[in-house]
Amino acid sequence: MALNSVNTNAGALIALQNLQTTNAELGVVQGRINTGKKISNAKDNGAIWAIAQGQRSEIGALNAVKDSLQRGQSATDVAIAAGESVSDLLIQLKEKALAASDTSLTSSARTALNEDFKSIRDQIATVVSNASFNGVNLLNNSATAGFKALSNATGSTITVQDENLSLGGANVTLAATATIGTATLASTALTTINTSINNVSASLARLGTGSNSLGTHLKFVSKLQDTIETGVGNLVDADLAKESARLQALQTKQQLGVQALSIANSSTSILLGLFR
Repeated sequence: MALNSVNTNAGALIALQNLQTTNAELGVVQGRINTGKKISNAKDNGAIWAIAQGQRSEIGALNAVKDSLQRGQSATDVAIAAGESVSDLLIQLKEKALAASDTSLTSSARTALNEDFKSIRDQIATVVSNASFNGVNLLNNSATAGFKALSNATGSTITVQDENLSLGGANVTLAATATIGTATLASTALTTINTSINNVSASLARLGTGSNSLGTHLKFVSKLQDTIETGVGNLVDADLAKESARLQALQTKQQLGVQALSIANSSTSILLGLFR
C-alpha cells in the first residue's frame, strides 16, 4: 500500500476501530449503571444468568412455602385458642359435676346444676365447630390428615396432626348427651371429665409443639430466602463505584479517540501541499 494515499487512510481506520471499541465498552458501563446489574440478560454471561434465574425461581418458590407455613401456623394457633377454651369449660363442668355428686342436694338445686352443666357442655361443641381458619379445623375431626404445610421448594411438607376435641371423641370422652341429673350420673361424669381434661392438655401440648415447629421453620425459610437473594446479588449486581470510575475513564478515552480520528482524517489534506 502506498504510504501517501488519499484512498486508504490506515491511521483513520485504526482510530475508528479504537473509537468503536471504546463506544461499545461505554454502552456496557452505561447499561450497568442504568440497571444496577453487571449481568442483566443472557447475552452478558449466559452461564451466570442461568444460575441467577434458577435461584430467582427458588426465591419465588420459597414465597409459596412461607405462605403455606403461615396458614398452618394460623390454623394451629386458632385450634390452640379454642382448645384452651375447651379446657376451661371442662374445668367448669368438673366443678358442676362435683357439686352435683353431693347426695344431700335438693331436687331444685340439682336441676339448676344440671341445666348449667348442659349449657357449658353445649358450649364445648360450639367452640370446637367454630375453631376454623381458612376452612381448616383441627379440632372437629374434619382434617383427619392434619395440616400439611410446605417446607421447601420441592414440595416436602411439615404435618401438624389434628386433635379431635369433639364431645364423645377420643380426647373429650364426655358424651354430647351427658347430664348430672342424679348423684350417680354426676359421679360418672366427674370421672369422664377428669380423663377429658388430661387428654385435652396433652392435645394442646402437641398443638403447641406443632405451632412452634412451623414458626421455627418459617424463620429458617425467611433467612434462607434472604441468603439466596444476597447470593444472586453477588452474581449479577454491578459495583456502581467501580462502574462510575470506568465511566469517567471511558468518556475521556472516547474524547481522545474522537481527536485521534480527527487528526488521522486531516493527515490526507497535507498531500495537497505537494501540488501547490
